Amino acid sequence: MKSTLAPAQPRTSASLFAPIAADLDEVERILRQTLNNARPGVDRLLAHLAHYKGKRLRPALLLLTALACGKVTSAHHLLAAVVEMIHTATLVHDDVLDSASVRRHVSTVNSLWGNQTSILLGDYLFTHAFHLSSTLDDVRACRIIGEATNRLCAGELQQICGRGNIDLSEDEYFAIIDAKTAELTACSSKLGAMYAGMSDEVIDRMTNFGRSLGLAFQIADDVLDLIGEETLAGKSLGTDLEQQKLTLPIIHLLQSTSPEQARRGRSILTAAGNHKREALLPELHAAGSLEYARQRAEGLVSSALADLECLPPSPGRSILEALADRVVHRDH
Repeated sequence: MKSTLAPAQPRTSASLFAPIAADLDEVERILRQTLNNARPGVDRLLAHLAHYKGKRLRPALLLLTALACGKVTSAHHLLAAVVEMIHTATLVHDDVLDSASVRRHVSTVNSLWGNQTSILLGDYLFTHAFHLSSTLDDVRACRIIGEATNRLCAGELQQICGRGNIDLSEDEYFAIIDAKTAELTACSSKLGAMYAGMSDEVIDRMTNFGRSLGLAFQIADDVLDLIGEETLAGKSLGTDLEQQKLTLPIIHLLQSTSPEQARRGRSILTAAGNHKREALLPELHAAGSLEYARQRAEGLVSSALADLECLPPSPGRSILEALADRVVHRDH
């Protein structure tokens, strides 16, 4: 079956985020100010994190939601910095869990300074994020961010505890990615709408928009982990397979195809060696597992776009629509 959405016209993050460029600059200023530390060693680690700057999806999502809801405020700038610090902390910790050596085309913190330093650096980012959110004269943000971070960590723990379980179900997979990825994108959209003064109904719809977007993003990321090129992705690929952390295409191959295809897939997954990615690709293509995952991602984007209809047409809403489409039509 063919994809239901036509590929989007290529648009860079810079072009999509042009209307909030000044707002993103302010977020960067807050990040620099918050994380400024002259202690020997700490300053070098924080300087290295500048290389981790990626798509800035979560702060951009928060700011674009605010724009689509009518107004970007100083509270939005601060909260966008908070969600980016939380996200960066999870990246630093994830690289330890995955034994990854490359992130954003540079060596990871753990590969340069070791796991102990990486764990402490991630903790440093978490504590600064929570302290920064507490400076708002409004307890709602702290509560929402705390709940989101709790769910995020629980999702990571669930995935680690499920490592090696080749009978992981699709429902269990979605529960994991809903917590470890989609919770923070849902939080970003929620904060964007809430601090723009929107009604509870709109806040709920925009929270759902962010959640669907996060789920689609993670599925697309899992597909790229199987078929992407490290030079484009700028990070270590195939780590999920090496650690037997099942993702949607693999689950489809093992549970929704012929017994013979599933048997071959299980044999490759449980075999010794680091050949799994290359050996599984022909099986995934033949079983339609990659296309199945793409279609699930596109279905989630359709749900996200339906939730966006709670907002009147505007340039901000149009950018959110383009961003949703770009999430699943990318090569890195």
